[in-house]
Amino acid sequence: MKLSDIVNKLSLDVKTYKDGLQHAVTGAYVSDLLSDVMANSKEGHIWITLQAHINIVAVASMKDLAGIIIIGGRQVPEEVLKKADEEEITVMTTPLSAFEIAGRLYQLLT
Repeated sequence: MKLSDIVNKLSLDVKTYKDGLQHAVTGAYVSDLLSDVMANSKEGHIWITLQAHINIVAVASMKDLAGIIIIGGRQVPEEVLKKADEEEITVMTTPLSAFEIAGRLYQLLT
């Protein structure tokens, strides 16, 4: 499934790199611990997190993730959005909790 389909079906707010919406999504990973994401996420996954600092961009880029969903309606600092655009990482936000967005995403991808 393309990231654009997920964005539309889950009403995600795309903050950066809209060209990335054509990426194929192969799964998802939920974690707020950067080292856990580095060790266990897979290429093509969407990362669900409450983290909104600049290091999330580096992790997503290193792991070649399809995008990052920041939960709970958190505001993303402008410097993070700028860096994500530079690194071609699609950052999306949702007012939903990690539990809610992960459940909905699971239903779409299975």
